[in-house]
Amino acid sequence: MKTIKFQLEPLTCPSCINKIEGKLKKMNGVADAKVLFNSSRVKVQFDELLIDSIKIEETIIKLGYPVFLSSIVDSKKRDNPLLEQRMTR
Repeated sequence: MKTIKFQLEPLTCPSCINKIEGKLKKMNGVADAKVLFNSSRVKVQFDELLIDSIKIEETIIKLGYPVFLSSIVDSKKRDNPLLEQRMTR
């Protein structure tokens, strides 16, 4: 299981949370998705054997939310939390 975090443009309404979380949670391989409205961050736990981070990122973008930065944390390797960081804009 891995966790990916995305930084989005500022969210404009609380309903954005439901839109993003609802879509992500329906995806095969996504265990959990949380959106923090005040910081415009999305945290997704996923099974990398069923889905990859690019597909998750593409889904967020297709919903109309540009992604600026993402980082992946391998839940098995807590001593080295930042495995990937890239600019997507």
